[in-house]
Amino acid sequence: MEQSLDVQKEPYKKLIIAVSILIPVVVAILFGVKVPGYDLSFLPPIYAAINGITAVLLITAVIAVKNGKLKLHETIMKICIGLSVAFLVMYVLYHMTSDTTVYRGEGMIRYVYYFILITHILLSIAIIPLVLFTFSRAWFGNFERHKALAKFTFPLWLYVAVTGVIVYLMISPYYQ
Repeated sequence: MEQSLDVQKEPYKKLIIAVSILIPVVVAILFGVKVPGYDLSFLPPIYAAINGITAVLLITAVIAVKNGKLKLHETIMKICIGLSVAFLVMYVLYHMTSDTTVYRGEGMIRYVYYFILITHILLSIAIIPLVLFTFSRAWFGNFERHKALAKFTFPLWLYVAVTGVIVYLMISPYYQ
């Protein structure tokens, strides 16, 4: 009986968990695949811009919901999810067709870069189920649970979006 109540609260729980595991695993596997002959070196500034736009839209969505503009909030959040998918596709395509760029900054800034990069990567993995559960709760009308989870999801997603831009700005001088 308890499991059926859980399924009613989170009808896509197993699917969300599976997708949340599958995406990082597939991305990790694809990082090992190199496809020669394509020059997608134009992608990093585009996907960095997507991160920046996502950050602005996340803030805009929070303002919209706080002002009672629920439909606008919903639309913006769907755009943010779409942008995140577009980012992921471009990011993987770039890394499948390009050599790894090594950060060559020295001194304390090197530690700052790697701290930002590592937290960005780890939280970008953690944000997948958070976004999917937060979105599904709203989709199925469970707004109390949506709101409770969104309080955690928003700042983490915003951090991932902003640090994506910062990582790009820090490593872009070293692109070949």
